[in-house]
Amino acid sequence: MSTQHDNTGSTAWQSFRRLQHQARIEKYRVWLLGGSVFLALFITSAYLSHFSPGRIAEGLPKVHEYLVKILPELGVATFREDMAYWFYGFPGWMVLLGETLLMAYVATLLGTLGAIVLGFVAARNVSPGAWLTVLSRRVLEVARTVPDLVYALIFVFAFGLGPLAGILAIAIHSMGASGKLFSEAIENIDMKPLDGLRSVGADWVQCMRFAVFPLVAPSLISYSLWRFEINVRTATVMGIVGAGGIGQELITAIRMLYYEDVSALILLIVVAVSLTDMLCERIRHGFIGKENFS
Repeated sequence: MSTQHDNTGSTAWQSFRRLQHQARIEKYRVWLLGGSVFLALFITSAYLSHFSPGRIAEGLPKVHEYLVKILPELGVATFREDMAYWFYGFPGWMVLLGETLLMAYVATLLGTLGAIVLGFVAARNVSPGAWLTVLSRRVLEVARTVPDLVYALIFVFAFGLGPLAGILAIAIHSMGASGKLFSEAIENIDMKPLDGLRSVGADWVQCMRFAVFPLVAPSLISYSLWRFEINVRTATVMGIVGAGGIGQELITAIRMLYYEDVSALILLIVVAVSLTDMLCERIRHGFIGKENFS
């Protein structure tokens, strides 16, 4: 009897080891297939984009040469005079920088409002109708798929040069990107509060207002602040197509080879973006309940 029990245990152990070995082989096959596909895509992409270490090594000295050109000459004895000469356009540049920040703010506000409306409709678990879900999802896809610079070119043609074109372009692209994030956050909620309100006869708007929105509000605020950080950087690029802001001054300085102006403008943009990121981080932490900031 003991011998039969030992044989049964040995057979079961061998079967387990065999299954474990097969699972390990299958795992290696998956890793090998995935690695092969990744390597093939990398090689193909590198070939089509003309990426090569040799070209990078050849171009790096030119990058250094350009950086040397745009940096000003600052002397210890004449530091104040050199700084005044470097930032001779500081008052006007600050006005343009403020214009850029306001562009990003208004665009984020408009885009977020549109994303909230379409995000609630696009979420499959709370949508008022299947056809509305499909329609809203397609609208969000088009809004975020077309590059914001393309929107800016269209609006510059329609409304002329200036911040309005940049605001509309960033707002539409923000609506598409944020709307996708909002709808995914809504689809991950606990449905019990929503079912409770439905059971007492609440309509769709009331369910969204009192059951769904309180659950997703922290995520929506976090996503919106993150989008604002992105839009500040995007607003500086809008100047390339004449959509206002400090980016327009920057592209003019680059084209006219005003090297020191380029470095001064880039420094102002970097400082503004860094301060914006830190401010948004503090606001975001405040909304999610973190008291200590590092």
